[in-house]
Amino acid sequence: MRVSSFASPRDPAAPAAAPGPRPRPARRLRAAAPTAVVLAATLAAGGCQAVQTTSTGEGSAAPTADVTDVSFDGKTIVEGGDLVMALSAEPDRLDPTTSSSLYTRYVMQTMCEKLYDIDAEGAIVPMLATELPEVSDDGLSVTIPLRDDAVFADGTPFDAEAVRTTLERHLTLEDSSRRSELGPITGVTAVDDHTVRVDYETPFAPLAAVLADRAGMIMSPTALAEQGDAFGDHPVCVGPFKFVERVPQTSITVERDPLYYAADDVHLDTITYRIITDSSIRAANLRSGDVHVADSLSPQDFGELEQTDGVGLLQVASLGYQAMTINVGNTDGVGSPPGSIDTPLATDPRVREALSMAVDRDQLVGSVFHGLYDPACSPISPASPFSTDASEACSEHDPEAAKALLEEAGVEVPYQVEMKVSNNPDTLRLAQAIQAQVAEAGFELTITPVEYSTLLATQDAGDFALLQLGWSGRIDPHGNMYNFLSTEAGNNYSGYSNPDVDSLLTEAAQTTDTAERAELYGQVVTQVQEDNPIVYLYRTRSLTGYTTDVAGVSTYADGVVRLGTAAFVEEG
Repeated sequence: MRVSSFASPRDPAAPAAAPGPRPRPARRLRAAAPTAVVLAATLAAGGCQAVQTTSTGEGSAAPTADVTDVSFDGKTIVEGGDLVMALSAEPDRLDPTTSSSLYTRYVMQTMCEKLYDIDAEGAIVPMLATELPEVSDDGLSVTIPLRDDAVFADGTPFDAEAVRTTLERHLTLEDSSRRSELGPITGVTAVDDHTVRVDYETPFAPLAAVLADRAGMIMSPTALAEQGDAFGDHPVCVGPFKFVERVPQTSITVERDPLYYAADDVHLDTITYRIITDSSIRAANLRSGDVHVADSLSPQDFGELEQTDGVGLLQVASLGYQAMTINVGNTDGVGSPPGSIDTPLATDPRVREALSMAVDRDQLVGSVFHGLYDPACSPISPASPFSTDASEACSEHDPEAAKALLEEAGVEVPYQVEMKVSNNPDTLRLAQAIQAQVAEAGFELTITPVEYSTLLATQDAGDFALLQLGWSGRIDPHGNMYNFLSTEAGNNYSGYSNPDVDSLLTEAAQTTDTAERAELYGQVVTQVQEDNPIVYLYRTRSLTGYTTDVAGVSTYADGVVRLGTAAFVEEG
């Protein structure tokens, strides 16, 4: 039996001094539009959280139901072949500990299984674990039983020691993005070959949900020992496929792993992920059959693809959001203590509130995205059991009141600010629409397009004043909030620090009662909407296309396209 112990989390750094009391316009609130997913139930810590997927797209002509899977019913599987998936952006490093890209999750889903996953209904289900976690009466110890038939792609046995090694790496690697996700762990113990225990300083309710994402991807200890920080260049995990090669900016290839414990369920020989950043080109390749699956289809192309013979479509509402991140203190890189940025946007919450009020979210989703998406003003989906009136409150679009705030703040109008965005057509349309909207409120917005992987690095480094990116969403609000809003957390790209928010987020993670957690998260949203380090804009629908000669493709509420058991098919 081997035990790893970890020191208690250090105290968060104090935020920069806030401006003194000031008069301000009354806060105008409206309810954000409902999203498509209905989260039906949330159980106690480590329990199952269910999603029932029915939907109505805001501004759509008719209700749009979620379609999450391509069925094998009535079709004959054709064994073998190379499936090509068009990826809308270049993934970052294929390392579960450091990755922050949705597109990396697409690729790793096929070769790095997790302790838990979610199913089509959004319920947390065992994957490399065999049961949901067992939590001690005091909530301080969590026991996880593990599969006894799994082997890593390099032949290393999958066992509790491998889980311990992975979790230790998440907690100790200097540039880990997982550390703050996992909560106040004091130790990880390999109880026996197929049982691991995680001990906590205080109870931590979201653990199962956290382990259903990258933190639960278990890496080969042999590969970690050999490769160290270079693990992401040649990742080795348990999965239906294993890594073959990566051609930067072009493609990533994986091949069937004969050591996989459920190898009989794997049908393809290889999967090639081809990087195609232009949505219209992804759609054209899908129509021509040059690619078999395409992620993140544009609403601009969706209607035409619905009418295209030989093409099928999956769509599911997102638990995540798209937003503008404002750099209020990220001076030394994400996860570092917040520093001082001497601009009105960074130092004066009135300027940030004005920016939020200048945006007409309803008009954005209607004009730019044809009503397929939903306005959003917080990181909590309206359909979540953790949603409250407080988490759904939204500043009313009011350019005159926004301009008054700028004048009150004493800034020169038009106030000039640069926004860095991903260089793809949909995002550029969005940015141009925002640019036009905020001009009415006294902002002069300059748009700087940046290649996606470079934008991720820019976000990490804090090399921006304003940046537009999103988050694909997690079942538990902890996954959408803590890492982005708590001081020095792994995805706190804004450099935001508010001790009240830190305390509320920590308390919510320690509470197992859904209503109590929801109330605490509502308080967080209220404070964040006062501070506006992140200006939330809208929630997407995950729009995935496929050619009708493939089946077994799935897209769930976490936004990840699953290809592990996909196959080419013939009509039976």
